[in-house]
Parts: sequence; structure tokens; C-alpha cells
Amino acid sequence: MFDLQWLLIAIPLLSGAGLLVWGKEADRFGHLIGTAASALSFLFGAVLFASLLGRGVEDRSQSTRLFTWIEAGSFHVDMGFTFDQLSGLFVLLITGVGTLIHVYSIGYMEHDERRRRFFAFLNIFIAAMLTLVLASDYLVLFLGWEGVGLASYLLIGFWQHKDSAAAAAKKAFVVNRVGDLGMALGIMLMFAQFGTSSISAVNGAITNASGSVATGLGLLLLLGACGKSAQVPLQSWLLDAMEGPTPVSALIHAATMVTAGVYLVVRSGAIFDASDTARTAVIVVGLVTLLVGAWIGCAKDDIKKALAGSTMSQIGYMMLAAGLGPAGYAFAIFHLITHGFFKANMFLGAGSVMHGMNDDVDMRHYGALRKAMPVTFATFALGYLAIIGFPGFSGFWSKDKIIEAAFGENLWVGLGALLGAGVTAFYMTRLMMLTFFGDQRWKDDVHPHESPKVMTYPLIALGALSLLGGLLLVSDWIVGWLEPVTGHAEHHELAIPEIALTAIITLVAATGVALGYLLYGTREIAAEAPADAEVSAVARAGRHELYGNELNDAVVVRPTRHLTRFLVWFDGKGVDGFVTGLADRLGDTSQFLRKPQTGYVRSYALTMFGGVAVLVLALLAVTLA
Repeated sequence: MFDLQWLLIAIPLLSGAGLLVWGKEADRFGHLIGTAASALSFLFGAVLFASLLGRGVEDRSQSTRLFTWIEAGSFHVDMGFTFDQLSGLFVLLITGVGTLIHVYSIGYMEHDERRRRFFAFLNIFIAAMLTLVLASDYLVLFLGWEGVGLASYLLIGFWQHKDSAAAAAKKAFVVNRVGDLGMALGIMLMFAQFGTSSISAVNGAITNASGSVATGLGLLLLLGACGKSAQVPLQSWLLDAMEGPTPVSALIHAATMVTAGVYLVVRSGAIFDASDTARTAVIVVGLVTLLVGAWIGCAKDDIKKALAGSTMSQIGYMMLAAGLGPAGYAFAIFHLITHGFFKANMFLGAGSVMHGMNDDVDMRHYGALRKAMPVTFATFALGYLAIIGFPGFSGFWSKDKIIEAAFGENLWVGLGALLGAGVTAFYMTRLMMLTFFGDQRWKDDVHPHESPKVMTYPLIALGALSLLGGLLLVSDWIVGWLEPVTGHAEHHELAIPEIALTAIITLVAATGVALGYLLYGTREIAAEAPADAEVSAVARAGRHELYGNELNDAVVVRPTRHLTRFLVWFDGKGVDGFVTGLADRLGDTSQFLRKPQTGYVRSYALTMFGGVAVLVLALLAVTLA
């Protein structure tokens, strides 16, 4: 059965390609085909995962080879896939949450005339993401990596009639190319050092490589991870990507694409374990990003951008955990899974709110929506309780474990992660107060209403997963399940009992909730945001995403634009000017030299006579002298 695991990829890929070429007659049922393809892939993945559960630990990594992809001298790359403990969890997450998002999109995109094309792009994205996580070779992984980048470009810019959407798609594509360069260089370094790019071979050979090779390889892979997972310093594309349809945000920016960097680090764990420098870099990137994302989430009034800042922050937690090595790998994946549940739930919930608010994304125009949208409110509340770490909900189990592991590694890292938990509770409470509580602030022509069942049923399912996702930690199941892939984790003794640390984390989160309620639940909220000049420097920086776009403009965009203009001028005036000027001068010289060439014999005879006369006179002058 595992020899057929390529069908997981082939089913959505063929569906997506078919929907693109079928034609307009498929507009009536294309969305159903796309949803069915994702669901079929999920069902097959569930069968494979169940089969894996029934095998012994030593027999749970099942690989298959389709064909030889590249054969060049000693370099050999097979188109092969591996279904193991790690990739199996990702398959279920990608196809399971992906199918719910497909179902939701049936209602959300109902009136879009290009709905069939949208579902084709969703299918292609699912296929590319599955290629990424199932790949047995880094080069095959890179194929899926680039496929994800292409599909995200198509989905973010799906409404390309809006200049902002087209610009956001280009920005995401270009910023990710920076990270992809690091990934490509890393694969080249693998070949140069080990003669192969096979994941298992590289992870096995890295222990015999020098420290500088391990560090260089780890930093190059981290650069790639920063691009895909929107981590500092390559985070600037994520908030702009909210220009895409909301189901895109739920699929790409919650459960799949942005988690690819975390998967890459965990899958390459042997490389990072071989270099303390590379691991430290991962921790720093994760810690900085989780705080930066939380800061941004506090300042945004756009509901999707507030959730995007939250995504940056939560992926930062996962990256931080991955940087802790075997002590954090399993918890990084655990939080990745639970985050996929509750963040997809909240993104789709935001889409439901927008659906009932005439596509208005400004939370200052909401208020008191819990009565008009009871199902959306209830399911969103489940996601909210999960992300703030309310006891018993999925986020409580996964995020708390990361914070505990962080304290076991370093006090300051633990304090940073703890601070992030408090800020998360604050900005998510702010979002809840602005959207569902307080007084209504919407305009007269807006009539809030609940979304249709085809949109609310996926919300209910994801809401339930937001509550129950923590069951993966029962008896440390996920830790033991992933141990053959992530390695054995040494238990770090904490300075205080775990129960006391859990109480502190909960107290910090409760403080964030209380502060959010006091500032946004007990005061009148203005329908329009105050101007930049009227807010604090901290809030202003958050609004401007810590001036990341301005920095990019100053350091990259404007210098590049000036350089491009200079090169165009130099090409036109310098290179072309030299070539054209030389041709013109040769032409002028030719025009001058052709004037004596009249074509008349008498003129030539006279010239010859004159020349002979000059010669005779010269000879006479010499003779007489």
C-alpha cells in the first residue's frame, strides 16, 4: 500500500490540472471535483497513517521510488517519497484542514465567476505541499518548495484586478526568492560535501563533516525557512498577503505553507544538532519573530492582518522550539498541528465576519456581532481560548510545553516566550472585544448575518479540533511517536516544579486578557482609528509593522530602483550611445571620402594629371638642389 503513496500527490495534482484545462462547462461542478480530490487524498492518507500505527517502531518509515529523476555522473536523484511518523502527521494536517477549507470555499467563493480556477489553484497547492513533506530527497523537497511558492503567488494574487492584490503576490514571490536562494545554495553545498542530496544520507553524513560545514548548511536552510515561514528578517510579505481570498489565508498562512520552514528545520534536525551556532540562530530568529509578530498584532485594526501578525508570532514559537533541538522538536510539531486547527478556525471565522459585513475588514466598524453571528462567534471563541492557552484547550498543552522547554534551555529565552504568551492573550482579547462585544459600530447599509451552513460546518469542525487537539499529548503520545525521527530528548530539570510554571504561564495570560478587556471591553471604541500623530510611538511602530516595509524600501527597493534607472540610462546613453556614435562617425567619414568619387573620367584624368605634375615638380626640385 505504501508503494502507492504517490497517489496522495497525484490525485489533487491531476484534479487541479484538469480543472484548469476543462473549460467553462466545468464551472458548474468544478468546485465539487476540487473538494472531492482533497477529501480523497485525506482518506487515503488516513488509511496509510492507520497502517503505520499498526507497525512496529522500526518499520514505520516506508519509502517508495518512482523513477530516476536526475542522473549526472556520480550525482543521482530519485523521485522518491517517504511516509513516516513526521510526514504522516503533516499529510493528515494538510489534507484534513485543506478539505475543510475547500468545503468552506464553496460558499465563500459562490459568486466569483472564476471559482473553478480558484479550486484548481487550491488543489495544486495541496499537491505541492504534499510533495514537500513526503520527499525523500532535498531536491525533490525543493520541487515541492517552489511549487508551493508558485501556488501561493497565484492564490494571493487571485483577485489581480485589484492593484493591491497583484502587488502583494509579487512581493510574496520576490521575498520568498531570497529565502529560496539560501535553500538552493544549501542543496549545492550538500552535493559538494557529501555527493548526494538524499535527506537520510545527508543527515547521516553530517556527523562526519566539519563544524563550519554544519554551521553553513544550517544557516542556509534557516534562510530558506525564514522566507517560507515569514520569520524575521523575511517576514514583510505575510501581512500584505492578506489581500488574497480569506480561505487562502486559512490554508497558506495558518496550516500549511508558513509551517514549511518549521518542517524543514525539524526534518534536518541532525544538521542543526551538529552546530550549536545554527541552533542558536534558529532560537534567536524564533524568539525575535514571536515578539515582533505579537507587537504587530496589538496595533492592527484589520482583522486579517491582526491574525497574520499572530501567525508570525505563533510560527516564532514553533521555530524557537525547533531551535532547542530534540528537547523541542516534538513540541514544535505539536504546536504546529494545534495552531493549524485554531488559526484556520479563526481565519475562516474572520472570513465569515467579512461575509456578513460587506467585506469590511476594519474591526472598528464591528462590535456586538456575537448576537448576529452566533455560530461564528462560538467557534471563533474556541479558537481564541486555544491560542491564549486557556486550560484544557489545545494551545494550552502545546504552547506551554514550548515555554517549559525554553526555560529548560535558558532563563532569558524562557522569559521572552513567557512575555509572548501575555501579549498574545492581550491582542487576541482586543480582537474579540472589538469584533463581538461592545456597541455596534457598523454603517447603516450593513446588515450582519450568519454565514450559510456550508461555511459554518467547517468552522464547527475546526472549533472542536481547537478544543480537543491537546489529546495528542495524552501520555506524551506525540513525543514518543516522533522520537524515531526527532531523536531522544533529555529531560531538563526546571528551577521550579512544572505545575508552578504552568500556573505562572496561566497567570501571565490572564493578565493579558484582563488588560485587553479593560482597554477595549469597558471603554467606548471610536469607529475610526486615531491618526498616527495621536498614538504612542510603540503603537505607531506596530501599525507600520516596525517599519519593516520602510526599511526594505530604503535598503533594497529605492537603491534598486535608482540602480535600475542608472543602468537603463547607461545602456541607452553609454553603451548604445557609443555604438551608435561610432557608426555615425564612420558614416560621416564615408560621406566626406565619397565626395571626390564623382564617377566622371575627366575628373579622374585631371586628378591623375595633377598627381603626375606634383611628382615631376618634386623630382625637379630635388635635381636642381
